[in-house]
Amino acid sequence: MQHNIIEYIYLVLIILALVMLANKLRLAYPIVLVLGGLVLSFVAAFSRITIDPELVFFIFLPPLLYEAAWQTSWKEFWKWRRVIASFAFPIVIITSTVIAFVSNALIPGFTLALGFLLGGIISPPDAVSATTIMRQVKVSKSLLSIIEGESLLNDASSLVIFRFALAAVITGQFNLQDATTDFFLVIIMGIIIGVLVALVFYGIHKWLPTTTSIDIVLTLVTPYCMYYFAEHFHFSGVLAVVSGGLFLSGKRHIILSYRSRMEGVNVWSSLVFVLNGFVFLLIGLQLPTIIQQLGETTLSSAILYGLAISVVLMLTRLLCTFGAALFTRIMSHFITVADPNPGWKTPLVAGWAGMRGVVSLAAALSIPLLTNEGNPFPHRNLILFITFIVILMTLVLQGMTLPWLIKKINLEDKFETIPEKTQELIIQKKMALSSLTLLEEKYEKERLQNSHLINLYERLKIDLDFFSHHLSDTNLPKGNTQAQFHSVYLDLLEAQRKLLTDMNRQAEFDEDLIRKYFSLIDIEEYKLREKGVFPQIK
Repeated sequence: MQHNIIEYIYLVLIILALVMLANKLRLAYPIVLVLGGLVLSFVAAFSRITIDPELVFFIFLPPLLYEAAWQTSWKEFWKWRRVIASFAFPIVIITSTVIAFVSNALIPGFTLALGFLLGGIISPPDAVSATTIMRQVKVSKSLLSIIEGESLLNDASSLVIFRFALAAVITGQFNLQDATTDFFLVIIMGIIIGVLVALVFYGIHKWLPTTTSIDIVLTLVTPYCMYYFAEHFHFSGVLAVVSGGLFLSGKRHIILSYRSRMEGVNVWSSLVFVLNGFVFLLIGLQLPTIIQQLGETTLSSAILYGLAISVVLMLTRLLCTFGAALFTRIMSHFITVADPNPGWKTPLVAGWAGMRGVVSLAAALSIPLLTNEGNPFPHRNLILFITFIVILMTLVLQGMTLPWLIKKINLEDKFETIPEKTQELIIQKKMALSSLTLLEEKYEKERLQNSHLINLYERLKIDLDFFSHHLSDTNLPKGNTQAQFHSVYLDLLEAQRKLLTDMNRQAEFDEDLIRKYFSLIDIEEYKLREKGVFPQIK
């Protein structure tokens, strides 16, 4: 047990080193982690580490999906709901069908049922890899919303296809009518269970005497409860987590205190970072095990199959995204759509953003060793190897070329009506104006008698004048008064830190109080640097 813990501590340190290398090379860290895992897989100390599919599905997937749901804007999700739905369901079904027929024709002895099984495994872009890489690439907000929304939903449809194809291979029977009914039942009931569990936790947060620590622990428990209850009744745990996460995300300012929100973000950010690191590193570490289990299929043939299916997969997604854009343009003549003319740039980038990840590998690993008759499951090891090649090809090839593609075609956000810097100026102006109005109308007497309120009122007036003056010109000069104030204020905060450090050396001052004021200074600096309107202060 101690040896295993030490081993995973080494892996954490390796993850940190690889992420720092990725930052230095300006690459998305999932790519570097997968390649690093490949290299580590040839080191004897790490070559025996394997992924337990149940561990991935139950331990890793719920929190990663839940965090992604919390990061997703419900407003944008609803705006692009038709596009997201078409990506998450029809495109997954079409891709699975294409892969089924191609693999059936390409691989000797590969039945159509096995083809649908493989298609269900590799058809969905992975929620983790897609959102992680897309967040590091400068793309339009509309496209990012579509990709994030798709990645939240497509796992459910693909795993349902996988489940039915697996049953067909094991039992040799398949009923299309039953499968279609179960498909919709699994999806709808998964969503309902997710929302019901979310309502329970909504009540706990809102009406019970929780503390910040309790709130944060509850947020960590919530996705596991959603996933478990849905899967326990054989419905979609993925959609349960996504739907419940989206519901609670929109209620965060009602059910969580300011401190729970602030500290919770830090906890979740660190947790998801570590989980993502393990996920992508473990993918790379699977190579030796998968190669050893190929059996009768030669390595060269398996690589050829994997590369061919990877190319078919990428081309199919590109064709589907262009088809979805064409369909949207046609339907715009009959119904109101978010974008009646998608053009060719957005479908191209969306099609090329279809990286596969750990969910595909976990699904492949969950294929049983034996059929119901006790025979070895046909082509199990080859399916594993092809899945690994597809993940590697899409993640490395598409992930590394995606930034170049976006820059080359000069993709712009045609839905951005107001530039982001201008939006921030407007927001801050309205906040300052609202605060001034409140002080004038509700606290007029106190404002005239309280020196602190007088200072606050005068500062708000200065800020309001500044925002009003510069709203017409967002290209602010480097020497503007506000930026100068920020620079001086940062220097002042640093001086306060030095003072607290000196005071902490004196025996009469309690270190807990000193740390409290260190934290307050950090909050002040965070507020200053995160405003983002003014030139970046180093």
